Amino acid sequence: MLHNFNTSALNSLLQEAVDSGIPGISVAIANSESLLWTGVAGKADLITNSPVQADHLFGIGSITKTFVAVIILQLVEEGSLSLDKTAVDILGSEIAGHVPNAELATIAQLLNHTGGIPSWEDDPLWIKEGRGAEQQVNQLWTPEQTLPYIEHSPVMNAAGEKYAYANTNHTLLGLIIEKVTGNKIVDVIHQRILKPLNLSDIYLEGFQAVPSERLSKRYHYSTPEFKSNAGIHSSFPEVREGLIDVSTSNLSVEWAAGGMVATASDLARYAAALQAGQLLQPQSMSFVKDWFPIKQDQEIGHGVFRVRTQAGYNLLGHMGAVLGYTASMQWFEDKDLAMVVLANVGTMHIGQSLPNAATLAYQEKFLALVSAA
Repeated sequence: MLHNFNTSALNSLLQEAVDSGIPGISVAIANSESLLWTGVAGKADLITNSPVQADHLFGIGSITKTFVAVIILQLVEEGSLSLDKTAVDILGSEIAGHVPNAELATIAQLLNHTGGIPSWEDDPLWIKEGRGAEQQVNQLWTPEQTLPYIEHSPVMNAAGEKYAYANTNHTLLGLIIEKVTGNKIVDVIHQRILKPLNLSDIYLEGFQAVPSERLSKRYHYSTPEFKSNAGIHSSFPEVREGLIDVSTSNLSVEWAAGGMVATASDLARYAAALQAGQLLQPQSMSFVKDWFPIKQDQEIGHGVFRVRTQAGYNLLGHMGAVLGYTASMQWFEDKDLAMVVLANVGTMHIGQSLPNAATLAYQEKFLALVSAA
């Protein structure tokens, strides 16, 4: 299928995104056969004025969770894992027993965030120590290190009762993958996903070597809410009013819940392969799209979300937001067409809506240009 993108119009939208306040942005569009289009705008480094290049790496945040979901379902396909088991069943009570609801929430419920387990990302102390003024920026977190933050938190709901998003779910799923396979998750991701798809520019930061010269600088909005919720670390200088450079930090704290960095092009190729069923069997793909309602225009499956836009587009995929980065990976439900938007600006804990990767990714004009090609 030929795709003739309106390059000028797309590039104009990218520049508009930068003009709105995003430091730098990288976009890629792919189908199951090839990479179709890439575009960049803005700066990878605001101080040196270095422009974003197509091979720059950005944090992808919770899009990492889709890789975890794929591997979990591959293990289920192989008979190595059952979706009815709990984290305590697999990991034992010493590791998972202190996590609220971990003895009741099934692996299936961890995948679609209905298990009622609280999120360490919402803990006030973790926010300060994981993203804010009290963090040890040179520290590499271990996978289990986030779990004690929510040991005494109340459960969000009865297992399976309702949707409550929690990073803890994918920390547990990552530990389950390592327990069942006997290998580090970074190696499992490489062997099961990246190597078969011939992708070389997706990394789990803090757990493997990352080409730092290609990492875009990471910036974050320093709103009054962020200053109150997280606080600003002494190594995070203000580069312009309301924007701080958080590049001394790393994503090891996120691990299986959000610690990956990638180029837009490799992530788009992965997304296209996932939606085309190249990584999972048909039964697993049906399970991925077993929808649980969140609100009128949004549902969650086991690994991806389904969103209906105001213009009527049905989009499947996942968003990402961590310290210093925002990201979007989506594909059209009725087309072999995936799109990725990565931005080097973070929005977590800022208490308001400011321009980020999702702003462009959900823009109707952007979706119309991509869809019409």
